[in-house]
Amino acid sequence: MIATLVIFGASGDLTSRFLMPAIMRLYEAGQLPAGFRVVGLARDDWDTAMFRRHLEEKLRSSARQAVLARTEYRPVDVTDPDQLAEVLGKETQPVVAYLALPPSLFTPTIETMATCRLPRGSKLVVEKPFGTDLASACDLNRLLHESFPEQDVFRLDHFLGKQTVQNILGLRFANRVFEPLWNAQHIERVEIVWEETLTAAGRASFYDGTGALRDMIQNHLLQLLALVAMEPLHSLDARTLRDRKVDVFRAVRRLAPGEIDRHTVRGRYGHGAADGREVSPYVDEAGVDPGRKTETFAQVVLSIDNWRWAGVPFVLRTGKALGRNRREVVVHFKPVPHVAFGQETQPPSNVLTIELAPDRIALSVNVNKPGDLFEMEQVALDRSFGSEGLPAYARLLLDVLNGDPMLSIRDDEAEESWRIVEPILARWAEGGVPLLEYAAGTEGPPLLPSRGGLTAPAQDRQSLELITIRDREAGTRQS
Repeated sequence: MIATLVIFGASGDLTSRFLMPAIMRLYEAGQLPAGFRVVGLARDDWDTAMFRRHLEEKLRSSARQAVLARTEYRPVDVTDPDQLAEVLGKETQPVVAYLALPPSLFTPTIETMATCRLPRGSKLVVEKPFGTDLASACDLNRLLHESFPEQDVFRLDHFLGKQTVQNILGLRFANRVFEPLWNAQHIERVEIVWEETLTAAGRASFYDGTGALRDMIQNHLLQLLALVAMEPLHSLDARTLRDRKVDVFRAVRRLAPGEIDRHTVRGRYGHGAADGREVSPYVDEAGVDPGRKTETFAQVVLSIDNWRWAGVPFVLRTGKALGRNRREVVVHFKPVPHVAFGQETQPPSNVLTIELAPDRIALSVNVNKPGDLFEMEQVALDRSFGSEGLPAYARLLLDVLNGDPMLSIRDDEAEESWRIVEPILARWAEGGVPLLEYAAGTEGPPLLPSRGGLTAPAQDRQSLELITIRDREAGTRQS
């Protein structure tokens, strides 16, 4: 196990909010190697004592002092070859080099690191977003391949460290009751949703250059889609798991312009109230350029062109400043083909809900109402998961220290996910899909009933066929 973590950009928010708390949890769990140390690098003119005080003010943990005692700081311009070589040249054992940097600094920092020659066996961690489009992702991969073996590169998406996300694999492949039904014959549609009351305030200057499609769907939600849709694993190892995910991405249909117009929605929040507080319009946030027309809500309906999923819509949706937090994967099963209970209406379909925050799995099933053979009611069989175990960042960081790439993103995986969203980004940039306004604290852009119990955006697109799907029909989901 590697015993040194070098954080590039250590004075930033990622270090104090996620990395250091993850290290403390690993320390508390006895998962760190003897002699473990953290070396923070940043341009700020601090010394180690100042860096420790900076972290101490932000951290709350019984392990705080013990971990801070293992932490040191070096003021370094990480894009300067001489300065970086002076620091890294003192390392004789393998290190984990964690790029906790703005994406704009990835390329110059990696180029600089290539001239310094990290100790053999070192690992490089790159946080998402991995590129801003397909071309930039390919360029970044080429640069990495020139400097590091692929097995030493860890492209991290913290969603893959979430307990319930990992439970998707166990739920599918360790339960005979699910896997035989996990196909187009029995599943009507799948929703993958990350809706939140949180606004873009505080990080709008970053968010305005990214938007909901890049920030959430291109990486997090597509990763969830791959886990839900992949073929069974013959073994649980890094190569097999990542091969299966890439197979899914390659089978996702690349939408044509007309399909993008019909199958995607984008929106931006305006004035309203969310989570009990007044919310200013997105365009009034500091650092926002209204001319960019950055979306804070995005919904995409994708199709997977293979035997298992032909005809099943996968709905990926995310939004900010909405009326509630909804973070889940929802599998809607088809209704039974015949009902012999004499009731006039079809009983609700079975729904499997995998909540990501908080961790919970629920299955809705139909049973007879007490005392009445001919009436049905729906009940939920559910299980909530506590906070025991390691948080997402701690799980992933432990994998990196152990050199296990299973939950990191492979080079071709990163490129294939951009292949899926790039036509959408291009069409949106052309204005082919209108940017709809929605009031903060609502469910998002206004919707209209459409064919087959589905829903479609209201403004200017009433004649469209299948566009979007929302779980707004009465009785389709039990809380």
